[in-house]
Amino acid sequence: MKKSERLNDMLRFLNDREFFNLSDLMEKYHISKSTALRDIDSLEQLGVPIYAEHGRYGRYGILQHQLLAPILFTMDEVYALYFAMLTLDSYQSTPFHLSVKKLNEKFEACLSQKQLHQIHLMKKVLQFEVSQHHHISHYLDRILKSILHESTCTIQYVKGQQETSYHVQFFKISAKFGQWYASGIDIQSNQTKVFRCDRITSFQEEMCDTRYSIDDLLHRSLDAYKSANSIEYEVEIAEQAIDLFYKENYPSMNIERGEKTFIRGYYNPGEESFITNYFMRFGTSIMAVKPISLKQIMVQHMENLVSHYLELE
Repeated sequence: MKKSERLNDMLRFLNDREFFNLSDLMEKYHISKSTALRDIDSLEQLGVPIYAEHGRYGRYGILQHQLLAPILFTMDEVYALYFAMLTLDSYQSTPFHLSVKKLNEKFEACLSQKQLHQIHLMKKVLQFEVSQHHHISHYLDRILKSILHESTCTIQYVKGQQETSYHVQFFKISAKFGQWYASGIDIQSNQTKVFRCDRITSFQEEMCDTRYSIDDLLHRSLDAYKSANSIEYEVEIAEQAIDLFYKENYPSMNIERGEKTFIRGYYNPGEESFITNYFMRFGTSIMAVKPISLKQIMVQHMENLVSHYLELE
């Protein structure tokens, strides 16, 4: 635990105490006597009114009992904040240096016993489904910092068996369907690219003048992802398949509902496998496919699957 995190936690630990001993801090934080003394000195420099009682049974006292200002929440606010915090349990990685357990402790320290009882009861009876984020993305925090700094980065990125170096200015991080993604401008090609964050194997931020501000990049059209050779498609789906689209869809596609329902969008060369796998989940709910080239790719994909399963023992 970093010193700043330890001091922050000590404030909460001492918040409901009038007196404490060095051994209390040494035992709770697994630190030496000299480190505990330095931490007390740091707390005093932060303005915590600590005084020492000398003698055989010496101890430290705090002049005011309440170190932290009370925060008042309505029950609806408590429920909403706790609900949001529960979603963090599904993330293997986050762009923040935090422990969900510590965050939960801080939050609960601000609540009354009645509120604590209510949220523990809510946790028992409230169930919700989230996409589990199983892959570790080691550089999420550094990507976020580079966005805030409006700086460029050099990354190594693995796709398939190939590792490629990119010079990128990132401008957005998103979590979707169990994965973290980072959008950025490839400085060399001036094209917008989306990187799966767990496939970034190295990251080096470069503090130099950048070509774009974050506002410029965020206001770019979604067509920035569209290459000059992109293929537009139109897939008609049955009414009962609409929920499948809303459960999972991507910026390059949209749904149009009327007498018939269509999913329209585009895919770039090299994304045939992605778009085919996406539409496979719709099964017999697909009523028509345009262009014919996409239909042929989907038929070939299904034939390959059939051949694979026939060869299984």
